[in-house]
Order: sequence, then structure tokens, then C-alpha cells
Amino acid sequence: MVERRRLGQGGRALLGREVAAGRRRVRCRLRVVLAGAALASGAAATAPALAAPNLETGIADDAALARPDGAATAAAWAATGIDNVRVFAPWGDISPHPPDRRPPAGFDAANPDSPGYRWSAVDRAIGLVRGAGMTVTLAITGPGPLWATANPAAGNPRLRPLPDQFGRFARAAATRYGAMVDRYILWNEPNIPLWLQPQFTCRGRTCTPASPHLYRRLVRAAAPAIHAADPVASVLIGALAPAGQNPRSRNAVMRPLTFLRALGCVDRRTRRDRRGPCRGFRPAAAEGIAYHPHGVRRAPDAVDPQPDEAGLADLPRLKRVLDGVQRSGGLRNTLGFTRRFDLYLTEYGYQTNPPDRFVGVRPAQQAAWLQQGAYLAWRDPRVRNLTQYVWRDEALRRNGAGWQSGLRFANDRPKPALRGFPQPFWLDRTVGRRVARLWGQVRPGGAHVVSVQRRAAGAAGFTTIRTLPTDARGFFAMRVPVTGRADYRFTWQPAPGAGVRVSDARRVAPAR
Repeated sequence: MVERRRLGQGGRALLGREVAAGRRRVRCRLRVVLAGAALASGAAATAPALAAPNLETGIADDAALARPDGAATAAAWAATGIDNVRVFAPWGDISPHPPDRRPPAGFDAANPDSPGYRWSAVDRAIGLVRGAGMTVTLAITGPGPLWATANPAAGNPRLRPLPDQFGRFARAAATRYGAMVDRYILWNEPNIPLWLQPQFTCRGRTCTPASPHLYRRLVRAAAPAIHAADPVASVLIGALAPAGQNPRSRNAVMRPLTFLRALGCVDRRTRRDRRGPCRGFRPAAAEGIAYHPHGVRRAPDAVDPQPDEAGLADLPRLKRVLDGVQRSGGLRNTLGFTRRFDLYLTEYGYQTNPPDRFVGVRPAQQAAWLQQGAYLAWRDPRVRNLTQYVWRDEALRRNGAGWQSGLRFANDRPKPALRGFPQPFWLDRTVGRRVARLWGQVRPGGAHVVSVQRRAAGAAGFTTIRTLPTDARGFFAMRVPVTGRADYRFTWQPAPGAGVRVSDARRVAPAR
């Protein structure tokens, strides 16, 4: 996210290598090895009908990698179960002379070795991530240098960046990192004015979307440039913030579904619009959609009442709009004309109180909601990645700005969420009135053996009711009958002789 303002949504200006063969694999249903025999407690186990078979666990925190202890942080991420790390490649920070109105004489923006480029921070971050055994998603994003805008005299690097210049920078980044990165994101949160301006064109009290049309041109310039330099790369577009404002000024935050419809030049019924900026329309193309379904104080399964916004619970709403835009020809999936876009949730988190008393939730609530969010992401077969944002809180500034959704406080003290992160566990009562689904994951992923345990109401301790293997990503799921109040948890052992790890406990009770 960009630096938080009182708008309610945003994040900060700092923000994988997925193996190419893995992208070509056919998506299959998650196979959880569950026997049909009765459990010792009488519970029955069944495999889930739908699940994300290749769901990655990601993290994004460029500031943590930039610290002197960045190597230790990367190692901690890998040990905690991170598969993929989003790294920022900020156009303006990397390019030469960003405040100048004219580009340097003789500078070749498409050549990563052109004098003036400053890649060292990105080089270090990618090296640390790959050195710790994780893959990289590289977010190539503005704002860019002033000389790469349509009106440098305005002095605003966010205002109307030039698509051809962005395409040259994207080509330089993919040329430099193509051997280390197979997935790219084009721009970050283009529906927020901190990243892209103007958001709207306003005449009197009427404001119409502007940033989606600019963003479409940026994508159309940059995506082919990346593929020219890195033919096997996946390009993700969107990376939208989940909420916005009523359009009463040119730089109001645009709601994400409003943005998507304008990006594809369709109306609210996803019918083609050929007027104004949609005249001569040509669609943007990509291999996937990035999205940031932050819930702020809303639970992961709580629906947003605003129909043009979408948190994690609203992914069906997001997908309906996305699919409608695609069917109308407003977006093109380069993996297949009729193939629906996969979703990459490249930022997700909850700020905590303390320290954020404005939009933070209790640390224990953050811990529970992150685990519930992981379950909901797993349950959706189109979700390929869920990225924790961030590792460590930013310092809380006097005006309440900054971002405090870390698994650690700013002083590095761990939050309760860090304990549960390597072994998320959730209990779902929505699968039936008299049955519940137990779901969990062992991170890092891989084949593990877990022991599911139950404690009946009034009992002194937990009793193992089933031992079962996980799938290759570390997931397992099973159903249990709900006959009375009980607590459940699971345990696992990282290696023979190692200490046993225990998940957080979840309580179930009969429906009233």
C-alpha cells in the first residue's frame, strides 16, 4: 500500500520468480489425502470441493530488505514459510536526474547499462531474496522522473507519465533481471493519486475516469517491452487498492471496480463504450491480475457494502466485473482468449492498535484474521498468491501516517500474528449446519504429517483424533461433525527430534 492518508486506503511508496514450468502446469484440484473412515471421535473427513492448488505465500517489505540486517530478514522469511517476495523497482529512484525537465544527453532508457541508472538497491534486494531460496515478483512502478511526463513544467512526476518512456524503463528492468525474475507487476495502485494523476477529468461537478485510460496506455507500452526482453515472463496488471471515494475532484481515490470498467471501456453492464477516451480503443493484455484486498477493520468474510469496492470477501464481485470486461473485449488474457484471469493478492494485511489507534485492530484480532484470510484465499481456485504486507511496522508518525500491519512492531518485538503465521489454522462453519471444515497449512510448504487434536467442553486437555499428511504445498482439510462445543488445533514436527509446533486453537459450537 501507499503512505496512508485519512482517505482510509493507501500504503507506502516502498513496496516471483515462479518457475516457468510451473506456469505451464495444468491447474488441478488440491488433493488432500483423507481417509473416509470414522475418526476416533466419530468425525468424518472429506476432501474439499474447491481449492487453490498452487497458492503461494508471499511478503512485501522493501524497507526490511534495505536494512543492514536484510540478509537475516530474508532468511527469517524463508524459515517462516514465505515462497515469493514482491520487490519494487521504482522508476524515479532508479532513473538519472529525476528532478530535471529534460532527460540526460545520450541517455538510452531501454538499456539497463546506460550511464546514470542506479540499480544497486534492487540488485541487493533480489540477491537477498534469491539467496534465501525464495522467488521474486518485480513491481515496475512510478512515479517516474519529471522528464518522462507529458508536462515537465508542472513539476509533478505523478502527472501523465509518458507511456513510451515507461516502456523503455520496463524493457531495461526486464533485460537486467530476466534471468532472476519471471513475474512482473506494472505500476502500483494506479487508482490512487499518490501513484498516478489525474484520477478524474472534472467539468463542473461531473467527474469521469482518467487514470484507467492513462494506465491502459502504460500497460500497452510496457508489457510488450517486458516480453521482448524476457519472453517467458508473466506480466500482472492492476495492483488496485480496494476502496475509494466519491469523484468530487480530479484526484479523488478511484474505486477499483470503477477503474476496471473504465480500463476496459465498458459501462456498468459491461457493454462496450466507444466514446471520448474509448474512441479507437485497444485492450490491455496480461497474464494475470494483481489486487490488494485489505480489509482495514472489516473481517475477511465481511462484505463491503459499497458495490464498486472489493475486499477479500468480495472477490466474487471483483471476478464478475473482471470476467465481464474480458468477455466484452476490454481486457485480453495472453494465456488464452477465453481463459479467465488468475488473481494475485500482492498485498494483504491488518494494521494493529497499538500502535495505530485510528484504523488498527487488536493484535490478537490481526492474528486470527490473517489466518482466516489465508483460508479464504486457498478456497478460491483462481487465487494464486497471498502476500503479507508488511514484515515490520513503520514508525507511527505524529499525524498517524505510516503503515502498521507488520508481523513485528517497529521495535522488532513480535506480534501474536507471527506465532501463527507458519501454521495458519481455521474452522469454517459455512459448509453445513451440523458439520465444520478444519483447514490448515504447514509453512514452508511441502509434504508434512499433522496431528489434529480436539478438546471437548470441560475437558482438561487435547486428544489427537487424526493424523494425516498434507499436500505438496503443506495444506490439509477435513470435516468434523458438530455435536457440542469443542476446541480444535493441530500439531506438527518440522524434523525428527525437533520440537513440536502447535497451531492456534479454534472453537466450534452447534448453530443456534
